[in-house]
Amino acid sequence: MPLSDSAESTDTVDERRKLCKDLGMNPDTRKCRNLNMKEVKLKGRPACMRMVKAFRYYFQHPWSRLIVAYLVTFFNFLIFAEDPISHSQTPANVVVVGNCFSFVANKYPGGGWNFLKVLLWLLAIATGLFAGKFLFHQLMFGQFLRLKMFRKDHGSWMVMLFSSILFLFIFSYIYNLCLLIAGNMSPFIINEYMGIRNESFMKLAAVGTWMGDFVTAWMVTDMMLQDDSYPAWGKTVRSFWRKGYNRIVLFWSVLITLTSVVVVVITTDWISWDKLNRGFLPSDEVSRAFLASFILVFDLLIVMQDWEFPQFMGNLEINLPGLPTSHIQLRLPHFKKLFKNEYTICITGKWFNYGIIFLVLILDLNMWKNQIFYQPAEYGQYVGPGQKIYTVEDMDSLKDLNKTTLNWEWRSTNINPLTNKTYVHGDMFLHSRYTGVKIGVKCLAFVPSILAFILFGFFIWFFGRFQKSELINDKQDNLYVKIKRKSPSEFSKDLNEPAEDTPKPMTINNESPMSTGTEVATAIVHITTPSPTEDQGTFLKDSQSNSTVDTKPPSEPLPPPILPDRLAKTVADQNGET
Repeated sequence: MPLSDSAESTDTVDERRKLCKDLGMNPDTRKCRNLNMKEVKLKGRPACMRMVKAFRYYFQHPWSRLIVAYLVTFFNFLIFAEDPISHSQTPANVVVVGNCFSFVANKYPGGGWNFLKVLLWLLAIATGLFAGKFLFHQLMFGQFLRLKMFRKDHGSWMVMLFSSILFLFIFSYIYNLCLLIAGNMSPFIINEYMGIRNESFMKLAAVGTWMGDFVTAWMVTDMMLQDDSYPAWGKTVRSFWRKGYNRIVLFWSVLITLTSVVVVVITTDWISWDKLNRGFLPSDEVSRAFLASFILVFDLLIVMQDWEFPQFMGNLEINLPGLPTSHIQLRLPHFKKLFKNEYTICITGKWFNYGIIFLVLILDLNMWKNQIFYQPAEYGQYVGPGQKIYTVEDMDSLKDLNKTTLNWEWRSTNINPLTNKTYVHGDMFLHSRYTGVKIGVKCLAFVPSILAFILFGFFIWFFGRFQKSELINDKQDNLYVKIKRKSPSEFSKDLNEPAEDTPKPMTINNESPMSTGTEVATAIVHITTPSPTEDQGTFLKDSQSNSTVDTKPPSEPLPPPILPDRLAKTVADQNGET
């Protein structure tokens, strides 16, 4: 991707000018400055490499990224409108999420049980935060898998969030065990039922996915207009976007306006999709399952289309949506008696964006599960003429979910005594269809999602991990820095000498002359051994300025180390005895 000269280093600019001269071009022209050096270098290489380069160029092009981001928003609205569960009056049940919601929000028995329940879910959150930080983020993702995207503290809050959800789910079963031991507490058992209707939950999920998808799409738009990786794209719009506070004013005005309209439309049923649709291309369970599967694929594509995927180690700083800064930094209270270091919370724009995507991914996975295992009777619905779905809104009929009364034959022939009309007149008619396809056929819809997850993991595993040699070199660097930072007071303490008598240039911390010489030799090895890390030059410069031992070629003997008078006398006496 061509970059502007302002974003390039001096070596890159010199290389570009030399390449232009070799091609017979004037190095000072705009054509030379916009020259894509990688494409020029690839001309003499195999055609497959040029094809990969061209594919990546168009795959990560701003138009491709914008189309995918906004299509996800449209598809989520479409599946919400076509999904018959969105109109179901039965209790909502969501695996894991439902358990966590019931554990925290409702089903409180009262008395001392309330205290025990609150104590357990607070303990679950605290355990999840610590396990997410030290067990999953540092040990599993950092040391075992060696993922570059989770280096140092990057992505730790997202891992801690999902770890907290996992431990809330685990601790809910510990709470259930306490209830079972007490006995007669079955109404308060925590399960996947959330205590709200499917219609209400689907409206909340629709608003949540709208917020997540729109913020993601809007942030992708903001990212495209802030960066210069494609300098020929959107010059006019980009210059307007960067001028003053245009991007901030536009973000908040568009977000508040559209969100207000969406929330009103979804919560009040002001616009009915079935009245607008009127049976035009009605969906069935197979088409809805494929639509949910492609939503999952597009969620992963948004991440894979990032210019820094899968390493996420670039220097591209993207401002947070609606804010003039690229990160939010919060300084935690510093308790000097408990903690030696001071800690801060830093949220970057990229992890803020992808954290929202993975939260939306949970709702999309639940949507896909609903389409695969959908049975009308389980949601208080039945199939009428033309395989159309009817939703029962009479709460008395939904108490027992009796299949004998949840069918077209019974409800179209029996009279409701409250209305003197057949029961079918009080039911909601939907244009969505149910054809009774076998579950094996519906599971084929998950094939695109499986392929996308495999491709996502392939790129991360082979291109987004640190090599073991890089970690070994980092450990060697840290070892030398630890030796180098020995203070004269520590050295004098080991030799039972005052700090004033200790030569300042020395950094020896051993009890015997032989071990002292070994440690000096170790420091020399760290100085002379080349390191492939990025900060090799700075490391060598610092090591040479902090050590009194001069590095010489291997052929020349090393000068003896300068020792304190008392230690030198001890060495001389030992040599005389031998």
